Amino acid sequence: MAERRTKREIAMAVAGLAIVVAAVGPLALHWLTNPADQRMVDLDVYRSGGQAVLRGAPVYDFLTQPPQLLPFTYPPFAVLLAIPLALLPWAAAQWVWAGLILFALTVTVRYAFRPLLQRFPGWAPVLTGILVAVCAYPMPLRDQFRFGQVDVFLMAMCVADCAAPRTRWPRGLLVGLATAIKLVPGVFIIYFLVMGRRREAVNAIAGAAVVSLGTFLLLPADSADYWFGALFDSERLGSNTATTNQSIRGMLLRAALPDSVAAVLWLACAALIAWVGFRAARRTARAGDEIGAIAIIGLVQVLVSPVSWIHHLAWLVVVLGALTGTGRRRKAFAFAVGVWLFYVLTIPWWGIDLLAYHIGPRPVGRVVQDAYGLGALALLFVFHRRRPSGAIPEPESESDRVDASRDEPRVGTLRS
Repeated sequence: MAERRTKREIAMAVAGLAIVVAAVGPLALHWLTNPADQRMVDLDVYRSGGQAVLRGAPVYDFLTQPPQLLPFTYPPFAVLLAIPLALLPWAAAQWVWAGLILFALTVTVRYAFRPLLQRFPGWAPVLTGILVAVCAYPMPLRDQFRFGQVDVFLMAMCVADCAAPRTRWPRGLLVGLATAIKLVPGVFIIYFLVMGRRREAVNAIAGAAVVSLGTFLLLPADSADYWFGALFDSERLGSNTATTNQSIRGMLLRAALPDSVAAVLWLACAALIAWVGFRAARRTARAGDEIGAIAIIGLVQVLVSPVSWIHHLAWLVVVLGALTGTGRRRKAFAFAVGVWLFYVLTIPWWGIDLLAYHIGPRPVGRVVQDAYGLGALALLFVFHRRRPSGAIPEPESESDRVDASRDEPRVGTLRS
C-alpha cells in the first residue's frame, strides 16, 4: 500500500511538472529567443553589476550596452548576489534565471493557494502545476520572463516569511533580506509592527541592517554612491511618466499636473492608501486570512511606491490566491477569474492607442492607460470591504505562541 501511494505521489509530481513545462515553456522560450538586444534586459543589468564588482569598476556609473543603456538601481547588497550571474556565460545565465523564476513562482503559489490545495491533497501536485501555469500568463508575470526581473523572488521571500506555519529561520529575516535587495519590501516591516509582531520586525530590521552594513565594509565607495546619491535619483529607473509606471504617482505625472501639485496629491493619496491598507490588512489577518493580508500589503506597496513598473504587480499571484480561497464560493472564484483575465489583456496599451489616434475623449484614453494601477486600487477597495473567509487555520509553533504571549493578542492569525 505504501509503495503504491509513493508511486502515485511521484506520478502526480511528474504530471504537475509536465503541465508547467508544457504551458509555461513556450512563454519562457519566446522571451529567451527574442532579439538579443531585447532579451532579459534587467538580468543583463544585474549581471553587469556583478561584473563591475569583479573588475573593481564603480557599480553605479556603468550603463548596459546599447540600445538599452540601463544603470544599476538596486542597493549594493543586491550587486553582491549578482556576482554568481557574472561568472556564468550569458546564455546559461538566462536559462538559469528562467528556471529560478518558475521555482519562486511555484513557492508563492503553494502559499497563496494553500486553502485550495488543502481541499484536494491527493491532487495537490497536479493542481499546483495548473495554478503555476495559469499565474504565469498575466502581463506582470509574463514580464518576469521578458525582462529577467527579480520581483517574483522578493515576493516569494516575503510570502514565505509571513505565511509559513513554522520557519527554520528567524521569522522576519527573509523580509529583511528582501528589503536589503530592493527597498520596497520594507512595507512588510510596517505590517509586522501594525500586527504587534515586534520580534519579526526586529529580525527584519536587523537582517537588513547587518547585510547592508556588511556590504558597506566590502564596497564602501559603491555603498556611498548609492545611499547618498543614486537612491534619490528616480530618473535612474527610467521615465517616471511612462505607461509602465502604474503607481499613483505615475498616474498623476501622466495627468500633466504641475510638479508641485502632483507631489502634494501623491503624498496625500499615498498616506490615505497606506492608512486604509494597513488597517484592512490588520483586520484581515486577525480574521484568520493571512494570505489576504499579504495581498493587501502587496497592493499598497505597488500603489504608494514612487515608481511601480507593471512587473511589480507580480503580487497579483497572492491576490488571486486570496480571492480564490478554498474555491467553494463561486462568485469569489468567478471574480478571481475576471481579475486574472483583466491582467492577461494588455489594456494600458489600448489606452496608448486611444490617445495616439485621438479616439474618444482624452480622459477616457488616460483612464484606460492607467488601467492596471486603477485595477490595483479597485482590488484594495475590494479587500477593504470584503469579509475574510475560506482560510484554513494552522496550529501555531511554540515560538509563535511565545510571541503571542508577549505581544498584542492576534485572534485567529493564520500562518498558512
